[in-house]
Amino acid sequence: MKRAIIPVASMLAIQVMISVSVLSLSVMMPAVAKDLAIDPKLVGVFTAIIYAVAAVMALAAAGPIVRLGAVRVCQVALLMAAIGLALNAMALVAATVIAVAFIGAAQGPINPASAHVLAQRVPREWFGMVFSIKQTGVPIGFALAGLIFPLLLGWVGWQGASLVAAGAAVLAALLIEPLRSSLDVIATAGKSQTGIPRSIRFVLGHAQLRVLGWSAFVYVIAQHTFTFYLVTYLYEHCGLSIVRAGFVLAASQLIGTGVRLLSGGLGDRVPRMQLLGWTGVLMTVGCIATGLLEADTPFWLIILVVVAYGSVVISWNGTSQAEFAHLAPPGEAAAVAAVQTALAFSGAVFGPPIFALIAAVASYRMAFFFVAACVLIAAVWQIAAARRVPAI
Repeated sequence: MKRAIIPVASMLAIQVMISVSVLSLSVMMPAVAKDLAIDPKLVGVFTAIIYAVAAVMALAAAGPIVRLGAVRVCQVALLMAAIGLALNAMALVAATVIAVAFIGAAQGPINPASAHVLAQRVPREWFGMVFSIKQTGVPIGFALAGLIFPLLLGWVGWQGASLVAAGAAVLAALLIEPLRSSLDVIATAGKSQTGIPRSIRFVLGHAQLRVLGWSAFVYVIAQHTFTFYLVTYLYEHCGLSIVRAGFVLAASQLIGTGVRLLSGGLGDRVPRMQLLGWTGVLMTVGCIATGLLEADTPFWLIILVVVAYGSVVISWNGTSQAEFAHLAPPGEAAAVAAVQTALAFSGAVFGPPIFALIAAVASYRMAFFFVAACVLIAAVWQIAAARRVPAI
């Protein structure tokens, strides 16, 4: 495991920087919207653009990762994030739309690139823990964005904050250059000619990967409706202040990071698909409980329900990625991970708008119940599929 420390730490750091970039506009949106004279709710549209582009780029990344090396692709991704952040500083609506597209393009290749490096450097018995450690870069990056950008807004304004973040992304791209001599030499050994269509056919034709892939699509719907709508839900439906609602969200992310690591370690000891299925059952219970909250619900109970749900709903992705890497043919971890990432990001594109539509037409409660029903179906599907897997 010692030889895996540098690759894991590097992929974690890259994930943190990309996640900071992804959440940058959401954190600064009130200031950005005021200066651009647009509705702050457009952050949902901008987020959908990010994940739509990321889904496409995840699929397109497998070939370049094999040909150029995972570190080189990560460098390009960081530079695309920097371009996006710099474009956002132009204070033009059109530039912001292009900016989020660049940031989405930056996010897409990271999971396939990480899978390509880690699958060749980490013992399979440690896949669950290692991939979960790497995925903690998402909540860490989100937390850093929530801390750093408000401070930068007060010091240099939102345009200056965007440029500072762009500079950090460029610096990160330069700092990982020394890793190419070691990581990319190994990562490009035995180059594969796997194309996008073949990768998609392989995943959708594989009994276990098909279940895992579509379940990732559903689980991301639950994860992102929680992350992007919780503060608004607690503010509008439960009557909490934005500060209190933000505190509850932050607490769920912090505890969820620990649960994510616990899930990864447990996935190295029990069948991962079965673990993911029962995780979905817990998510279903938490989603229903969150939807049942009322304006007169005691604050301590709101914290208990939301933190319990949130800690589970963000815990699953590393375990899912580990199982994809485990089931991938030798040398094709990047291609298989690209399909998983594309399916997951697609859930982030379609899920939140559907949730918002149901909440607007019916109620928040019905929206949460809809998500819970979808998650339960995926959970039962995985539990059933896990039982059909022959013992080794």
